[in-house]
Amino acid sequence: MLRDKLKNYKVILASGSPRRHQFFKELDIPFEVCIKSVEEVYPSHLRAGEISDYLAKLKTKPFEGTLNSNEILITSDTVVWHMGKSLAKAASKNEAIEMLKTLSGDWHDVITSVCFTTELYSKTLNSTTKVKFKNLTSEETLYYVDTYKPYDKAGAYGIQEWLGHIAIEEMQGSYTNVMGLPTHLVYETLRNMVS
Repeated sequence: MLRDKLKNYKVILASGSPRRHQFFKELDIPFEVCIKSVEEVYPSHLRAGEISDYLAKLKTKPFEGTLNSNEILITSDTVVWHMGKSLAKAASKNEAIEMLKTLSGDWHDVITSVCFTTELYSKTLNSTTKVKFKNLTSEETLYYVDTYKPYDKAGAYGIQEWLGHIAIEEMQGSYTNVMGLPTHLVYETLRNMVS
C-alpha cells in the first residue's frame, strides 16, 4: 500500500487545518506538519481555480531551497467561487452572514488546489465540486454563524457541520474536496510519484 511505498520519503504537510491533518491520518499517510506563513494575496485578474492554484503554489515559496531529495511538500488552498467572485474566509460575523445570504438558494463551486513539491519539481492539481444550497432562513444563518463561528472556512461554512447537514440539496463531485482536500487526488498523485 501507499504507506509502504512512502517509507523512504518524508511527507511535509504545510497546513494548519485540522481537517487536512485528519484526512492524512485516515489515508494512512505518514506526515509531519510544518507551517511557514505567507501573505495570501493573489493578482486580481485570476478566476476560480486559478486563484487556488496560485495560492497553493505561493505557500511553497518559504520552502524553496530547503527540501531534501526524499521530501515531498504538500500545500493546499480552497476557494468558494460564486457569481464570478471568490468568497474567502469571513473577517467578521456580518461578512459571514452576507456570504451565506449570497449562497442561499443557489449553486456554487468549491475548488481545492493541491501543490506537490520535491527538490526537483512542482506539480499543482485541483478539483471542483458543485454545491447547491436550499433557501436559508435568516434564523438558520444567524444560528449557524453564532454557534459555529465559521471564520476559518472559505465561503463561511463547513460541509461537515450543522449547516452542511441542513442546507445542501445537491452536490456534484468530491465531498472531501469541499472539506478542504480532494483525498482521491492526493492519494493517486502520491502513488504515481513514488511508484
